[in-house]
Amino acid sequence: MMEVIFFLFVMGLVWGSFLNVVIYRTSHGKSFVGGRSVCTKCKKVIRWYHNIPLLSFLVLGGKCAYCGKKISWQYPLVELITGLMFVWWYLVGMQFFRLLGSPWQVIQPVFWLVVSIFLLIIFMTDALYGVIPFGVNLGLSLLVIFYRVALTGWGYMNPKDLWWSCVAAIVLVSFFSVLNIITRKVRGVDGIGGGDIVLSPALALLLGWPKILIGIFMAFLIGSVVAIILMIFGKKKMKSKIAFGPFLILGTITALFWGSQIWQWYMGMLQ
Repeated sequence: MMEVIFFLFVMGLVWGSFLNVVIYRTSHGKSFVGGRSVCTKCKKVIRWYHNIPLLSFLVLGGKCAYCGKKISWQYPLVELITGLMFVWWYLVGMQFFRLLGSPWQVIQPVFWLVVSIFLLIIFMTDALYGVIPFGVNLGLSLLVIFYRVALTGWGYMNPKDLWWSCVAAIVLVSFFSVLNIITRKVRGVDGIGGGDIVLSPALALLLGWPKILIGIFMAFLIGSVVAIILMIFGKKKMKSKIAFGPFLILGTITALFWGSQIWQWYMGMLQ
């Protein structure tokens, strides 16, 4: 057991190192395919022994081996999160996200692991650089659409549920588009960015109805709390732009794990 956990953690660290490349390059309009990693400060090529996931950061004291400038916390954090994510999926996720019957008992957990990787990329690109790369958005959308259609074809998902998820996706895109126009006219800034609008249908299809309502509500709730805290401490002003993608991701995760309970609690309050 411990050997498997250690192996998965190391594999997660390696994947996390690759995700850092994806996060930085796609956010800066570069291809993540091919090319050696370089220091973002001095632009020197990073040697392989200076690029060992997590370990190199600790050995170098969080500084570049060449110019001595600090390495962004993004790199060890993403590597650590991905390593822990791989272990979590083995210990918990394989049981939480599992459909009976071959091949879905394997496809289901793998799908959600890949989705979590996409969500991590989107979270970090928007939080750090204020952009959600179109290619990442497109990849997530195609993956979710294919998965939901396949579930419906195999009889694991009711066609009506798929239909309502599509309706929710259209409504959500329309809502965010109108909200973007209103905030630009009223505040002079994009309250909802184009990346958020493109991301929303994938989240609607991912969560389905009515969990998507919980996801969006939690996204606005968490975003509002964070925005208020930042304004209190003088980090942001009323018209400052705050990346909404991370809050959409947090809202989605909340709805994914606790959406049913929150919905039942809410409906119980109305009775």
